[in-house]
Amino acid sequence: MGREHKCGSCDVREAILNSVGKLIKRYGYKKMTMDDIAHEVGIGKGTIYLYFPSKEEVSLGWIDRANCDLRARMKSIADLDMDIQSKLREMLICRVMTRFDQAQDMAQSLDELFSSIRLTLLSRRDHYHKLEAELFSEVLINGVAKGEIACDDFEHTALALLYATNSMLPYSLSVAQLGNREEINRRATIIANLLLTGLIPRVTCN
Repeated sequence: MGREHKCGSCDVREAILNSVGKLIKRYGYKKMTMDDIAHEVGIGKGTIYLYFPSKEEVSLGWIDRANCDLRARMKSIADLDMDIQSKLREMLICRVMTRFDQAQDMAQSLDELFSSIRLTLLSRRDHYHKLEAELFSEVLINGVAKGEIACDDFEHTALALLYATNSMLPYSLSVAQLGNREEINRRATIIANLLLTGLIPRVTCN
């Protein structure tokens, strides 16, 4: 019985977060209300408060879920049987393009959302970066152990890979740029290739 209740709770929580994405796109963050969310899900407003104490927290929960999905995709690449440089390249491109796809047709709505919850989001963004950096660090450590790359500071190298691609993420792009997936993918690939060049072991001739 307890297990069924837990699964039901997860379903309600997921339904709430699904509705938030739709409503932010439809109305924008400022106009969206807890009543709108309840109506969209088909539950009482009081039920939402069992999961999220405020509109800001439910919106942050939606962002948390998107970042969790991104890390799961990056982890699946990290677990593939391929050379280390290819893993890092695909992870970097995935980092950019997954967020791009999540933000499609929502550029203006996301701008409003990010500006409205900026202080709290900045704190969470640091946490997102930390978790992503841990994934990159694991691949870097593995790459050095195999002799495929050269790196003597895994933590800061991982962070450098993240910061170098932050300029390609939705909060750094204009509405026009967010409409051109092919161009963003091309730029992300170029940046990834440039970054990985610095990790290629140098061969010295005696």
